Amino acid sequence: MKKNLFQFLFFTACSSGMAQTGDWATYLARYEKGPGSTLVNMTLKKQAPDSSLPYLFAAGVKFKNCTPDGLPAATAFISLNRISDSIVALAGRHQGTLLTGTFTYQCERKDYFYVRDTAGLKAEVTQLLATFFPDYSPAFLIKEDKTWDAYLHFLYPNEETRMFMQNQGIVMRLEKSGDNTATPRPVDHFLHFKSEKDRDCFIYKAVSQRFKIVSKDSAGPTDAPFSLQLTREDKADLSSINKITSWVKAEAIRCKGQYDGWETVIRKRPA
Repeated sequence: MKKNLFQFLFFTACSSGMAQTGDWATYLARYEKGPGSTLVNMTLKKQAPDSSLPYLFAAGVKFKNCTPDGLPAATAFISLNRISDSIVALAGRHQGTLLTGTFTYQCERKDYFYVRDTAGLKAEVTQLLATFFPDYSPAFLIKEDKTWDAYLHFLYPNEETRMFMQNQGIVMRLEKSGDNTATPRPVDHFLHFKSEKDRDCFIYKAVSQRFKIVSKDSAGPTDAPFSLQLTREDKADLSSINKITSWVKAEAIRCKGQYDGWETVIRKRPA
């Protein structure tokens, strides 16, 4: 199932107690049949795959109270969150069970776990739903997944999505500080290259787009020691920054470089 980012939101936790640990993010992406919403524990990337949890157990429900594009209607969230909390609590009673994320798509929502053993889980969840949520049809995805492919290549956001998430985090902090992000101001970008020739390749492209060189250095990371800082007057609203960083990153890659993010000064809103 291919996905293309078209919008995203960023949070640090989700509703269930079991999901409170870790760095949680949620984003929307477009798939073959429409948009899907993913909530994922970003922290688990450091330990994935965990050989002690070789099975994927995804459990949830199909729901009727959804929008035309298959996402939950506003009035559906209370019930869906209760269902997720109940499934998470049930799974948590089994040793060797780890919640990794939640995926909502085409009027269906499933919580994704990696487990030591799937024995009995499907039957228990089916009974739980039949007893407490009889108006919902169960939905399952159960398979061996030793490499954690579902987490690493489906739930976990791709590089483009992660960059947009980082952009939103910075923009949110600017706005909380009273920044008028629609006001142009100097925006600095930082890059690293393997060779001076690669850096010059990027500088040529950047200067053609009215970027100015702030500094160049050759004491960067060992795998890309030739550093570059450049600046340009730009707006810092999310739409503008996403377009700018996408261009900078793409051109850096073409010149065999690495994009290391951006920073800016605050431009306060009028009192």
